[in-house]
Amino acid sequence: MGKPTLFLTVGLPCTGKTTAARRIEIERKALRLTKDEWVKALYGPENPPLAGDVIEGRLIQIGLRALALGTNVVIDYGLWDRNERSALRQAAVDLGATAELCYFALTPSAQRRRRDQRQAEAPHTTWPMSDAELVEWATRMDIPTPGELDGSEPLDGPPAGFTTWDEWRSHRWPPSVH
Repeated sequence: MGKPTLFLTVGLPCTGKTTAARRIEIERKALRLTKDEWVKALYGPENPPLAGDVIEGRLIQIGLRALALGTNVVIDYGLWDRNERSALRQAAVDLGATAELCYFALTPSAQRRRRDQRQAEAPHTTWPMSDAELVEWATRMDIPTPGELDGSEPLDGPPAGFTTWDEWRSHRWPPSVH
């Protein structure tokens, strides 16, 4: 049995992350942790940002425990920030696992078509997203570099003010809603 793998889906909404995560779940026998499913189950039509951060953190804890037990894991949410990806890649390394980034990008028109289709066919799985929100979110996306995607780029150190990625992770993904 080889090292377990942490698959990280990276991309904006409606770019195919969950579709790919479901495929990885089956093909690679991975525990799939999809944030939107949990937020929908707990909050229905609401999408409270701080609760989303806590849910992400809890799913990461579950995922890292599964990795430690030798199970492949796919984290299925945007991971727009390079620091998020670096923290999770380092956690995988610390557990003796590997990490693979799966980046999804679409043209804005294709992204809007997918959003409209999802809203029409499965509105219970998503939240309304305006064109303006999609444009604004695209400005906040740290697009992975080729070296980050293929693993050839060394991991970044934690941001200023943090001595370890574990410390940064617990700050970024709080343990509870305040």
